[in-house]
Amino acid sequence: MSESQRAPGVLVAMSGGVDSALAAALLLEQGYQIAGATLQFEHGPSGEQGVARARHIAALLGIPFQVVHAEEAFAARVVEVLVSAYAAGRTPNPCVVCNSTIKFGLLLEQGLAQGYSVLATGHYARVERAGQCYQLLRGQDPLKDQSYFLHSLTQPQLAHSMFPLGALTKEAVRTMAAQRGLASAALDESQDICFLKGADYRHYMAQRAPHLFEPGPVRDTTGRVLGQHQGLPAYTIGQRKGLSISSAEPLYVLGIVPEENAVIVGPATALDRHECHLDSVHFIAGQPPSERFQTQVEIRYRARPIPATVETAVGSRAAVHFHQAQRGVAPGQYLVMYEGEVVLGGGTISS
Repeated sequence: MSESQRAPGVLVAMSGGVDSALAAALLLEQGYQIAGATLQFEHGPSGEQGVARARHIAALLGIPFQVVHAEEAFAARVVEVLVSAYAAGRTPNPCVVCNSTIKFGLLLEQGLAQGYSVLATGHYARVERAGQCYQLLRGQDPLKDQSYFLHSLTQPQLAHSMFPLGALTKEAVRTMAAQRGLASAALDESQDICFLKGADYRHYMAQRAPHLFEPGPVRDTTGRVLGQHQGLPAYTIGQRKGLSISSAEPLYVLGIVPEENAVIVGPATALDRHECHLDSVHFIAGQPPSERFQTQVEIRYRARPIPATVETAVGSRAAVHFHQAQRGVAPGQYLVMYEGEVVLGGGTISS
């Protein structure tokens, strides 16, 4: 690549939404040489609207633009992980997997190979250098903070990451985008699960793994059959709606038993958990603060942070003891640990 063709310094992941549009505009105003890129997750027309909007925004900003085809990698690294998790009776979070393996995996790797030095996104989070270590911090807007989804990023990934919206509120982003003529060109909100494009996740999964949607029994804790479910991926621990069974008292999903294709239900009090276990534990600093430490944890996205004691174990495992009983602790979801605004890391709830 000649000097005149040398790639700009910052590659901006653009979804067609207002967040990534403003992120690109702010970097441009700050003097960065930037280019835009949109990930194509799947073949067909489902992602064309986002690509078209991102291309239009890039043209408005006068920056280079490219579409990065991630169809095969997305199917192997994200969709197959989802199918395996649902088949095991777990409730996965695809955004965490996609961020670490596709956006800050495939896209970042491709950007570095093309000569870019940093990948910027519209996430509401912050990254700061502390000595020789990079820290991931919450976004300043507590209603939009997305650090939960980024907890599995590594030091090399954070070293090449930039979050221009981390210190802004969503309201400020909308105002600033409107002032720059971007609000009408961009989608107001990116979906939390962006590849669904607003579709129901159950429909998405039924198309790709129809075998997981075999009807089966809904049982109470005594084994009595109360009704029939419509496929295990449609249910998660703590769920009440959609059970389609009548009972004198409210019933909630207590467990999912894939070996029997069964959903177990019971009263809310049976959901109380004083501890859980994690696997695939990752600490952003590369190691835990100590073998046993107290911290704040979130057991799902947008959950209230709660105090807990974490005991690490060999093999990237850990036990988490809640200081107060918690409900809706769902295997497959991620538990993320915080020290103030700093993300320590997290792991997958196994039990």
